[in-house]
Amino acid sequence: MDYLNHPFSSKRHTIFAKKGMVATSQPLAAQAGIDILKKGGNAIDAAIATAAALTVLEPTSNGIGGDAFALVWVNDKLHGLNSSGPSPDALTIEAVKALGHEKIPIHGLVPVTVPGVPGAWAELSQKFGKLSLLEALQPAIDYAEEGYPLTPVLSKYWEKAYTSFKKSHKTKEFEAWFDTFAPEGKAPAVGEVWKSPDHAETLRKIGETNAKDFYEGTFADKIDVFMRKHGGFLRKEDLSRFKPEWVDPIATTYKDHQVWEIPPNGQGMVTQMALNIFSQLDTPEWHSAKTFHQQIESMKLAYTDGQAYITEQKDMPVSVEHLLSDEYAKKRAAVISDTAIDPVPYELPAGGTVYLATADEEGNMVSFIQSNYMGFGSGIVIPGTGIGLQNRGADFSLDENHPNVLRPGKKTFHTIIPGFLTKDGKAIGPFGVMGGYMQPQGHFQVVTNTLDFLLNPQAALDAPRWQWIGGKKIHVESEFPNYLVQALQRKGHDLEVMPDGGTFGRGQIIWRNPETGVLAGGTESRTDGAVAAW
Repeated sequence: MDYLNHPFSSKRHTIFAKKGMVATSQPLAAQAGIDILKKGGNAIDAAIATAAALTVLEPTSNGIGGDAFALVWVNDKLHGLNSSGPSPDALTIEAVKALGHEKIPIHGLVPVTVPGVPGAWAELSQKFGKLSLLEALQPAIDYAEEGYPLTPVLSKYWEKAYTSFKKSHKTKEFEAWFDTFAPEGKAPAVGEVWKSPDHAETLRKIGETNAKDFYEGTFADKIDVFMRKHGGFLRKEDLSRFKPEWVDPIATTYKDHQVWEIPPNGQGMVTQMALNIFSQLDTPEWHSAKTFHQQIESMKLAYTDGQAYITEQKDMPVSVEHLLSDEYAKKRAAVISDTAIDPVPYELPAGGTVYLATADEEGNMVSFIQSNYMGFGSGIVIPGTGIGLQNRGADFSLDENHPNVLRPGKKTFHTIIPGFLTKDGKAIGPFGVMGGYMQPQGHFQVVTNTLDFLLNPQAALDAPRWQWIGGKKIHVESEFPNYLVQALQRKGHDLEVMPDGGTFGRGQIIWRNPETGVLAGGTESRTDGAVAAW
């Protein structure tokens, strides 16, 4: 396991600790998680505290009204939590088309689905936590009440959203977003303090009632009234029926390690499919044009198939088992040649996200991700609550023949995915890379950087990334070596070097040495990433 102590790191150093660790994209949120560990909480309590704090400290990426997934290692077993919410009962293809839409819009009332985040916090706390939910939420409540200064990265995305919303979100249903996130008629600037007392009170009520007030009480009523008033589809009945779902995580073996993901409706298995395809090819070489080409082609094929077939498992036209089989991997690997291809879906056999990782000295580890999607989500905020609602319904298809077709009460194809690594039945640890459709591509690159090239956690995250956009189009970071850019272009890739690394995802890693228990953590250098250690 040389990747646990490999010395190379290009930007930052890997952090080591013994008692506990929290890695996420915002330093104050990471510190909130460590504070909970020091108060007697475990890794699960720390994950809840960090996640809740991020709804305040990074609202450009997530919120109370989003969805969440988790992989939780407790007592030598990995547990999966799917807390993504379904579409409202009233949201039908006919209803959407009656409003004049040929596809589901990105913003507004239509794409709002049932939020899963509060339910995830409550479920994790009740099943595995040592502290009360209210205790875990207290750091987030404090930040919402007292305020905090914006960092340059946060300010950049906040201003970008405000500028866009100011131009397009001019109707009544969007007013509460501006009241909440631009209370002085502008986005808060770098170093300015933003606070949200409404957000604090909502978090307090969620903590006091274990989220029941959100799904059955005061907040469910407020959401219902707002939606009815403005012509939305979400109702109290949709909220009251929601329950987070414990699921069996799925794994694929790569380099004698098991790479774990949440099963569909999440897109995590795209990572596993790509790893399986790539493993059928030549032994990879560090910074080789051939290796990058084969990685890209493997991901293109896996992603094309994932987008074509992944939805709720009962609606998938092909099984998870087949898509993770050697038969599938070999057939797709056979398509890869020495030049870039335009991928087409596999021929079926007959018949704006935040990520965090936590660990404690008891051996518990959590891989947790939550999101409102596309930044601030739908742009809809319930007045007086700070609850910004997600827009996950935007990923539904209105094509009756598509597996991910919109149906009332259905969970859509989901982009947010937590990852976890094990070996010989022992936990190595949680990892993740947030960022919409970059996520499985980021997972794939983190895993191959770790297991093929033996990079330590920080180096595995710092390595220049590529992103498949569609067809033969590839984006790479500005740090990507020019000789590789030219070599890949010669192989037929339509490759563009991007000046801003913000679209290449934000990752976190915590690995545990199975022999010593020592924790090694890496965090994202493309944002305000931080590892808090104890």
